[in-house]
Amino acid sequence: MDRAEKKACVAALNDVFKKTSVVVVAHYSGLTVAQMQLLRKQMREAGATVQVTKNRLAKIALEGTEMASVAGLLKGPTLLAYSQDPVAAAKVSVAFAKDYEKLVILGGAMGKTALDPEAVRSLATLPSLDELRAKLVGLIQAPATKLAQLTTAPAAKLARVVNAYSTKDAA
Repeated sequence: MDRAEKKACVAALNDVFKKTSVVVVAHYSGLTVAQMQLLRKQMREAGATVQVTKNRLAKIALEGTEMASVAGLLKGPTLLAYSQDPVAAAKVSVAFAKDYEKLVILGGAMGKTALDPEAVRSLATLPSLDELRAKLVGLIQAPATKLAQLTTAPAAKLARVVNAYSTKDAA
């Protein structure tokens, strides 16, 4: 990598660190190429990204960003998983680490907050942004549904009473 490529890589990483809401750092030593491709595919499907970079370049890119606390984790063969959704990268990383022991989660950052491996695991248990939106819509719709049920209930009761009298007279 020549100097111009390194500058472009640092600029791109700096932009990523400024725009993303969560970064997960993990060791990937021992993963096969097929396993790394599977991890990248799962991340892509969840709306996250996995990137393997030189630790020195990543440390330079971290300077001046909110996620500078991650710099201490960048030792050895590390990968960075990041996403706009605060839960996506953590969810996929933790799920993949359960299936493949070679992926070891070191920690991460969510904004200015540094995350240890246990915090990343607890972050992975939270519902995603889409799930939260669905729950919110469900909560908003629930009162309207109950109101509709209440307004139709008296008419249904009246219909049952009329039906009972008609069957009584017919018998």
